[in-house]
Amino acid sequence: MSSSKKSFTKKITLISLLYATGSGALHAADDAAIVITATRTAQIADQTLAPVIVIDRDVIERSAAVDVADLLRLHAGLDIGRNGGAGQPASLFMRGTESNHTLVMIDGVKINPGTIGGAALQNIRPDLIERIEVVKGPRSSLYGSDAIGGVINIITRQAAEGTHGYFAFGAGRYGSRSQNLGVHFGDGGSRAGIDASAYTTDGFATRQDAGEERGHDNLSFNLYAGREFGPLDVELRRWQSAGNTEYFDFFLTPLDQDFRNTATSLTLKAAPRDAWISTLRLSQASDEIDQNQGDDFAHTRRNQLDWQNDVQLDARQLLTAGLMLSREKASSSVFGTGFDEATDVNAVYLQDDIKWGAHHLLLAGRHTDHDSFGGHGTWNVEYGFELSPATRFTAAAGTGFRAPDATDRFGFGGNPDLKPETSRNLEVGARQRIGQRQTVTVNLFDNRIEDLIEFTDPDDFLGPIQGANQNVEEARIRGVELSYALNLQPVSLRVEGIVQDPKNETSGEPLPRRAKRSLTTSLVYEQAAYQVGADLILQSKRKDSAFSDTYNAGYGLVNLSAQWRVQKDWRLIGKLENVFDKHYELADGFNSAGRAVFIEARYSPAP
Repeated sequence: MSSSKKSFTKKITLISLLYATGSGALHAADDAAIVITATRTAQIADQTLAPVIVIDRDVIERSAAVDVADLLRLHAGLDIGRNGGAGQPASLFMRGTESNHTLVMIDGVKINPGTIGGAALQNIRPDLIERIEVVKGPRSSLYGSDAIGGVINIITRQAAEGTHGYFAFGAGRYGSRSQNLGVHFGDGGSRAGIDASAYTTDGFATRQDAGEERGHDNLSFNLYAGREFGPLDVELRRWQSAGNTEYFDFFLTPLDQDFRNTATSLTLKAAPRDAWISTLRLSQASDEIDQNQGDDFAHTRRNQLDWQNDVQLDARQLLTAGLMLSREKASSSVFGTGFDEATDVNAVYLQDDIKWGAHHLLLAGRHTDHDSFGGHGTWNVEYGFELSPATRFTAAAGTGFRAPDATDRFGFGGNPDLKPETSRNLEVGARQRIGQRQTVTVNLFDNRIEDLIEFTDPDDFLGPIQGANQNVEEARIRGVELSYALNLQPVSLRVEGIVQDPKNETSGEPLPRRAKRSLTTSLVYEQAAYQVGADLILQSKRKDSAFSDTYNAGYGLVNLSAQWRVQKDWRLIGKLENVFDKHYELADGFNSAGRAVFIEARYSPAP
């Protein structure tokens, strides 16, 4: 590596990592995860003021999950609603908020559609993912619309030093088959790589009143290339998922649709001064669905510019300021109602991250100029106090908002006069480290959401009079989260629980598809040659819909996993899902997978 490249790398490391590790008495282990999503800058996960979850590559491989929704449901408070099996629509309800109140990114690029609903979690293959960072609580001050419940940043796989390749193939119940391969190269200031994943399944009957199997095909890839040019680092990335999903409509007619999701970015990073990092990201994301037995479709294409500047004022203070410009085009035709709309959004954001002694203070604010809704301000204030090297208390307040999407305004039942949904969240928490191997965390939160968008007149949904979207609802979600982590090699244990009350304050009814009580447990025993694990999911009953009195019963699931290192570079990975073959519903009238086995062989030589 040239001297100029060494200098550039040193600057980046000093600003982004030394600040993350240099202050604070609550010391983390040497292998503690570094996260960037909570503050847009590098921090040790255990020292962030916001509650975070990091799902790393080891956990992803052990889970043998089909998609990201399967991974997220292993954590309490991340409720999943799904209309059947693999490839069917999956919705995430984080901490009791709506399914479109969580911002989802791939490598920092927003992939939420501009048409309807949340990001297509069912189309994101875990084989392409290095780790997932989940930040709970409002983050609109840093990321804008949709981040009321939290943010999920899915970070794809990338190169280490040297050349490394792998391939894997697997098969299981429901005619499921997968093939994965990847090659990565890293050499000082240069890196490049490609990962590809093919998954197909015959599926099962997604609807309880229909006996025909509904299959799913998914071909995904991720490629990237980056290089340092003196004081400038340039990187190009492209993630894509495309395929076909079979399903039943409301009248149990068998249909299928093609999908394609992409996230492309060009990132330029420089350190103009010793204490200043400037990052410019130009990105494009698309979300496309085309129904094959009719003319229905939903397309979103979003171009975005994000210019972020991090300035280390001194050893205790990191200032982040940025500019974000978004140009979105959304078009759709559903039930004979269509639209073709453009949306422009401009925003500026500022964050001050201050550490002094046992204190940690974060102040963040954002002004968003939306071409349909005018100016909108959001903010976060977070404070942490470390009573001792093992004990920390936190308190936070923040606001969020979600601008109505094009379907809310112009689709079936659309209302162009809608107002943005807004939220105010209050939170207190504590973290206690017990020795070097145990950690207990508790968080209490109170989230008020106003101007919730609700479709009215549901009885006329298929009649001659259409209902309309209205800002008619208010919600309040209060809850307490607890987690316990034990790392006592060769055994590791994680337990997470949540008790919450997601309530519609206007009607007095519980918010649908959200459990009041959830518990998840992960237990792993690992030796050099093998690993065995078990995951437990417990959820209480959930109201199915705002338009019905139906409740989906509570359920308990046990999944088992095992890995066996057959030879130095070969592993067998097995998963037994739903061990006791429990029948349960994540949406009324839709089936869920029964007991299922999936076996994978993986070749991955050490770099």
